[in-house]
Amino acid sequence: MKTSVHIGWQSLGDFQSTVDFVQEAERLGVDCAWASEAWWTDAATPLAYLAGQTSKIKLGSHIMQISARTPAMTAMTALTLNGLSNGRFILGLGVSGPQVVEGLHGAPYKGPLTRLKETVDIVRMAFRGERIKYDGKYHQLPLPGGEGKALKLLHEPADIPVMLATLGPKALEYTGASADGWLGTSFSPDHPEALMQHLERGAKSAGRSLSDMELQTACTVVIGEDVEGMIEAQRAKVAFQMGAMGSAKTNFYNEAVQRAGYAEDAQAVQSLWVAGKRDEARKRVPDAMITKFGAIGTPEMVRERFKVYKKAGISSLAFRFADNDAKTNIAQLEQAMDLVKGL
Repeated sequence: MKTSVHIGWQSLGDFQSTVDFVQEAERLGVDCAWASEAWWTDAATPLAYLAGQTSKIKLGSHIMQISARTPAMTAMTALTLNGLSNGRFILGLGVSGPQVVEGLHGAPYKGPLTRLKETVDIVRMAFRGERIKYDGKYHQLPLPGGEGKALKLLHEPADIPVMLATLGPKALEYTGASADGWLGTSFSPDHPEALMQHLERGAKSAGRSLSDMELQTACTVVIGEDVEGMIEAQRAKVAFQMGAMGSAKTNFYNEAVQRAGYAEDAQAVQSLWVAGKRDEARKRVPDAMITKFGAIGTPEMVRERFKVYKKAGISSLAFRFADNDAKTNIAQLEQAMDLVKGL
């Protein structure tokens, strides 16, 4: 099973601690380090810096928001990062949500899946070294009626994997049909069918199987002896994801958890959060919505959870650790890697 790490909320005042963490991950044999992008740092800049501080570990965007850049700029950024890292870059793309797309970027959220498809088409065209000429619903290149002409990027063609962060049924089907890999979140290996049935349907429609792509999911890992305390420490984070990572109308994380069998709980937590009852929302999160969506507990318990992920068909685990302290996370990572190697 492959492993990767998220570098999380980077403190730019002490980014060296993030560098130390990623260098240690590289030494331990972790496959990839992911930089996320929401409303703190962008994904590309930390990866560009890390490219010069590492030599083997792959570097990926988790995720580049398609509405934050034009498809051509996404391709240019990906090709640049791939060059800086000597071919170690993985392009992770996603549509984000209306709160960020419309609130932060001032772009319409209409037709997110179509926009994602068009973006993937265009970046792959650029990766192949072709002139970029595209006639889509949302992207027309060159712009009709203007003075532009079809251009190709001045990079050598590159085989850059395109992995998609998707959660909705139709988006999952598209991922299964076309992506090099899936970047999963809100995934419970105890209820894999909630998301993977859609991936499999898409793969079959394209004449391939799920084994043709990397199936990666985020996995919160907390290893220790105070199991009850570790679970309690995660409750606020789950409440935030259920209530704040989206609007009251559109929250893909909440919807995915609902499809895994926790509809009543997920809806109740969201309602409390939206009503401003944050403490009540936290208390309303049941233990199962924490333990069934990660690997939390003693080393033996975490090892068994990793086995459940593997049995569910996951080929790569993206570790997310509970602490923002790099030294603490390095210790947790060392334990997690030992447990994975024992599978």
